[in-house]
Amino acid sequence: MRVVGEGREPVIMNTRDALKLAYDEGLDLVMISPTATPPVCKIIEYQKYLYEQKKKEKERKANATKIVIKEIRLGMQTDEHDFDFKLNHAIRFLKEGNKVKVDMLFKGRSIVYKDQGEAQMLRFAEALLEYGKPEVMPRMEGKRMLMIIAPKK
Repeated sequence: MRVVGEGREPVIMNTRDALKLAYDEGLDLVMISPTATPPVCKIIEYQKYLYEQKKKEKERKANATKIVIKEIRLGMQTDEHDFDFKLNHAIRFLKEGNKVKVDMLFKGRSIVYKDQGEAQMLRFAEALLEYGKPEVMPRMEGKRMLMIIAPKK
């Protein structure tokens, strides 16, 4: 195994010698990369190593962006005023940096008019092009038509 440590050149030695070396220094032998050839071990204080790992994980989680998806439901016969009202909500959501999921439910025999529903969804997406771009174009999932719009960076 390859043994590394603070202020030490990487050395290849067997496990028993590496453990003895770590014991003589009063530290622990920690396997850092078991899949490497030869495996890489480090002579360090194990509790300090765990603390640093937790600290790095916490920092990574804090820097990760949380994606929020807001949902807007349209209908095939959505009137012009209602359409504009929902459009303004979508614009607000996109400005906040959220994704918008546009949903249209087809009830009963209205499933025959899928093309009209798709035209309504595309009109909605076209009105939002300034604020976001369609990530998923309108597609049918059972009796629902879905479209996802992501905000522009």
